[in-house]
Amino acid sequence: MAFRGKKRNFATAMEEEKLNWYAMKVFFNKVFEIEALLGERDVESYIPVQKVRLKGEDHLRIARRLATPDDRRHDNQYIQAGPVIFKRIPVVNSLLFFRTSGERVAEMENLIRGRGFVYKMTDKERPSVIPDRQMEMFRLVCSSDDTGLTFFSNENLTRYKQGDKVRVLEGPLKGAEGYIKRIRKDRRLLVSIEGFIAVATSFIPPQFLEKVPD
Repeated sequence: MAFRGKKRNFATAMEEEKLNWYAMKVFFNKVFEIEALLGERDVESYIPVQKVRLKGEDHLRIARRLATPDDRRHDNQYIQAGPVIFKRIPVVNSLLFFRTSGERVAEMENLIRGRGFVYKMTDKERPSVIPDRQMEMFRLVCSSDDTGLTFFSNENLTRYKQGDKVRVLEGPLKGAEGYIKRIRKDRRLLVSIEGFIAVATSFIPPQFLEKVPD
């Protein structure tokens, strides 16, 4: 009996040390501030964003800010590539994903106390773990060059019909897996992080898709 108990404790310890993805709700539209705090603690994070190139006065104003070393820590919302500056705009103002071990989730909860919370499972005790595969597919689509991406909450998807599960064979979305959805009379690939957010691509020609087991 003692031996079995040790095995269970070892398995629990291994699970706590494994890195998983979790989700935070961040108050007051402060996702970039929380992202910076997590980075200081070597915790990987991900914010679904759309990038907008700055021009004119907006570009000059932010360029001056980024050139001031004391201000740079506050400006992780901006990406500078040579003379070009992009502004990262969250597709959901309050949503941030982070990856850490189970034993550090409580540390992250304390870090953001009063500024947000970590999403829990229905028992309201255990944090909701997001499958690595869902996060991988979602990030693949979001980082593509597809300019026709549309983001949805899970509630907004109920009125659209779901079709086959497919994999993309060619193009910038090659390797992405999701479901075909008919959205506004167009058949599009939908990839979701269940319970949080989904993204639909622009139209993908049927010859670039193959069915995969559901």
